[in-house]
Amino acid sequence: MLKTKVIYACSSCGALSPKWVGQCPDCEAWNSLVEETAVGGGKNKLPRFQGYAGVDSSKAILLSQVELQNEARIATGSAELDRVLGGGVVAGSVILLGGDPGIGKSSLLLQTLCQMSLQHKALYVTGEESLQQVTLRARRMGLPQEHLSLLAETQVERILDIAQSIRPEIMVVDSIQTIYTELIPSAPGGVSQVRETASQLVRYAKQTGTVIFLVGHVTKEGNLAGPRVLEHMVDTVLYFEGEADSRFRLIRAVKNRFGAVGELGVFAMTEKGLREVSSPSSIFLSRYTAPVSGSVVMATWEGSRPMLVEVQALVDESFLPNPRRVTIGMESNRLAMLLAVLHRHCGVVTYNQDIFINVVGGIRVTETAADLAVLLAILSSLRNRPWPSDCVVLGEVGLSGEIRPVQSGQERLREAAKHGFKSAIVPEANVPKGSTIKQDCKGMEIKAVQHLKQVLNF
Repeated sequence: MLKTKVIYACSSCGALSPKWVGQCPDCEAWNSLVEETAVGGGKNKLPRFQGYAGVDSSKAILLSQVELQNEARIATGSAELDRVLGGGVVAGSVILLGGDPGIGKSSLLLQTLCQMSLQHKALYVTGEESLQQVTLRARRMGLPQEHLSLLAETQVERILDIAQSIRPEIMVVDSIQTIYTELIPSAPGGVSQVRETASQLVRYAKQTGTVIFLVGHVTKEGNLAGPRVLEHMVDTVLYFEGEADSRFRLIRAVKNRFGAVGELGVFAMTEKGLREVSSPSSIFLSRYTAPVSGSVVMATWEGSRPMLVEVQALVDESFLPNPRRVTIGMESNRLAMLLAVLHRHCGVVTYNQDIFINVVGGIRVTETAADLAVLLAILSSLRNRPWPSDCVVLGEVGLSGEIRPVQSGQERLREAAKHGFKSAIVPEANVPKGSTIKQDCKGMEIKAVQHLKQVLNF
């Protein structure tokens, strides 16, 4: 009989402790230790990981002696999903997809797997829905169903046994919080269960070269539920974003061992499932019939492509001791710094004004290239003077009021010219200099600025 003992695992980082403490000694999270039951005896050990190419990972070899292999990409059938993944999926990779309930995780993976099953053997494992529910969704979306295998199972050992007999090239497990292992006598979704079941699935993917998609639940804070070590075990972590009242969905890569981090894919929710949006800039721009104050279009950079986004500002007189500073889509501390720069170097007073900032379309802008556009939107609303709708703005604002250059400025100007913008305000270092970019931006008036005071003259 196996010996059991009680241990305490941190739900945030997965660290183990022999006794309960109020604060995790590793990640310093409060009240995160959960009681778990550990099984001893060593009889249920899994086979040792042999590496990607079957090389014994327990032997140390020189870096120059490692034989490199070309990682062939497998297209998913969706250009936006391939973009986020870095050009497609890689054999043996494990991809974790998280998002709010009902945002479209299962629908996206089902339609992706149905398309990929036409050329690759695929298996869809559901632990939350019945086979009838999955089939009804596939028929409602008009997906091909002849080659996709379905399995309703929650025990990881049984899932791997069936996968060994079917030998799929692509497999989806929906979701990791519903899968359990008999090695640990605790409820599914616990820290130990999620860590152990994910470890078995990752080991199987590496040994067989199977691509595995894992669906993960998120907490009310928007983070993936379960131990933090789950995100370290997988190769790629994707987050599904989107407002409940919006038909657009965004997939962002926060970790990718086979591609760029921060890549963004845009989808639209329809009756036939999620459809990719080939030109995201066009959906985030509002075309007003009359000029509107407080609205400025900026050129942001998402992953490996530029994107035009509209930033809106509303400035109103405040009667509160501490005026409100509300931001949606950008960091509030950044707004406070920009207002201080505006007051110090331009003499614009806003300490008696409520200021509301909104980035249209649910996009969250984290780069500093949006600084100048945010300040111009605030000035436009404060003075009730509409900004030209055919003028795009980009530039970082320094603490001394200087306008600093941004990366990939020429690609941003190309995107603006492609959408019909006639003028642009850019840092002096981002003024096009090559003949190719000048030809692409032909007909666009580009104004170079060095300091925030120059912008006020415009």
